[in-house]
Amino acid sequence: MRNLLKNSCLLIIIVAFATCNKEYEVPKEIVIHDFVWKGLNAYYLHQDKIADLADTRFNSDQQLNTYLTTFTDYNSLFSSLLISTDVKSTLIEDYNTITEPALRTAFTNGLEFGIIAEPNHAENVIGYVTHILPNSDASSKNIQRGEFFYAVNNTQLTRTNYLDLLINGANNLSLQMANFNGFVVTPNSKTVALEKQNYSYTPTFLEKTITINSDKIGYLAYNNDFSKNYINDLNNTFLSLKNQSVNELILDFRNNIGGGSFAENISQIASMITGQFTDQVFIKEQWNSKAQSWFLANQPDSLLTKFPEKLDATTTINSLQLNDVYIILNGANFKGSSAIELLINSLKPYINVHIIGAQTAGNNTGSITLYNSIDYDFPLRNMTHTVALQPIVLSFLNKNDQTYTTGFSPDIALCPNEDALNLGVLGETSEPILNRVLNYISTGNTGTNPTCNPSNLEYLYNSISAQRTNDNGVFINQNLPNTI
Repeated sequence: MRNLLKNSCLLIIIVAFATCNKEYEVPKEIVIHDFVWKGLNAYYLHQDKIADLADTRFNSDQQLNTYLTTFTDYNSLFSSLLISTDVKSTLIEDYNTITEPALRTAFTNGLEFGIIAEPNHAENVIGYVTHILPNSDASSKNIQRGEFFYAVNNTQLTRTNYLDLLINGANNLSLQMANFNGFVVTPNSKTVALEKQNYSYTPTFLEKTITINSDKIGYLAYNNDFSKNYINDLNNTFLSLKNQSVNELILDFRNNIGGGSFAENISQIASMITGQFTDQVFIKEQWNSKAQSWFLANQPDSLLTKFPEKLDATTTINSLQLNDVYIILNGANFKGSSAIELLINSLKPYINVHIIGAQTAGNNTGSITLYNSIDYDFPLRNMTHTVALQPIVLSFLNKNDQTYTTGFSPDIALCPNEDALNLGVLGETSEPILNRVLNYISTGNTGTNPTCNPSNLEYLYNSISAQRTNDNGVFINQNLPNTI
């Protein structure tokens, strides 16, 4: 909105302030400052906790302008108007950079790996293979998960050179392999030559069905974001699982990179898992008090996301009709992302959601993109600048008005790191985490927590963690009212 009320005007609170007579012209040197303050005053989730964002803070446009001019730049103004714990709200200098996530590609040899310190050595490190990307150069070579390497191009890996050699180095390299028992590194005669190539990530890393007694257990390891780029492919994967009569489902998100998350996409994934709750409430939105009041009075249905039946007008969601889902969490130390936490919370009133991992972070807020226009939407934006705001504007609740500020506790607790000495084969019962989940499905027994890091290894790096995007939360689309 562009104006503050004059003292002689009738106070009408819709979202922030409105005006009742002539339009007020914002001085051009503080146009962006004005947009920042008014956008946050209207929609910032924690508006009521910031004294300088209070509706009663200024009595006139002139008072607001005087305040705004005390900030030499709009970035410092923006930062000053956020609560101290807010690390998600963002000011975008150029809204032209806000685009849908592109299909995930890389220039890579397909080796994903971790790095640990060599025991009893101050500088040397060892690499271990966490997995190999399908259809990559490495997938055609004699190398697999769980193997160790100690050198690249006959140069010993150290704490200071491993990134340069493995990530930033030559397009062609050779790995010198080794045996490692947790204490001693023993070079062997094996060498693996790898070449970086242009690579397009497969929508799904691994999908298979495991039969145990009467259960047909679908196992889906997912390694991409939750953007629209992969929703159709994911829907096709669920069709494959459906055609195999899957009645239990394990979603393995250990290698998911996050990002690109919209609430709509999460609701579609939820309908793939279920399908028996079409058009029932999946998500409720809780905005700041004045925005919430306006939505409830004028467009209450816009605060609800329901289980969809279709991806679009012509594409039906392939649903498994399940009553249980088992989620292996992703992220550093197996913590879940905002998108996965939203999926967990929103499904919980309907089905049994079993969590395998660590206590999650409690990222229960959603964001929206605001442009400098009368409805904060793109078409009528102020053309004199390209600044946009992406503040957190709401908390997510489920059907039962439950949220998750403290996160979720796991049903099966995992160690902070997978045991580099006992990785097993992904998708097979030799893989310790999957094996434990399969036993849990079959018996209901969570099993005995393993001794974490029995060899006291120092874990230094994981190539997947380095690829994960900053978790800026889940975004929503919302029609906002005009402010004039």
